[in-house]
Amino acid sequence: MTPRAKAAVLWGAIGALAFLAAHQAYLLVDGAFLGVGPIAGVALVVFAAAAASSYYLEGRLSPPGGEE
Repeated sequence: MTPRAKAAVLWGAIGALAFLAAHQAYLLVDGAFLGVGPIAGVALVVFAAAAASSYYLEGRLSPPGGEE
């Protein structure tokens, strides 16, 4: 696995965990629980979106010579 792909997966995990923490805060202030399935689905979508955008942006914003 390339360092760029590894970083993208880690940013995806951070995004998914941030969503789950925000959902937990929502539940703590008496929000309605929607079920495990929908929350897991949204967490997976957040993971994929964060990983894909991180992978794209790292390639777009990195210097032309590679890692420096």
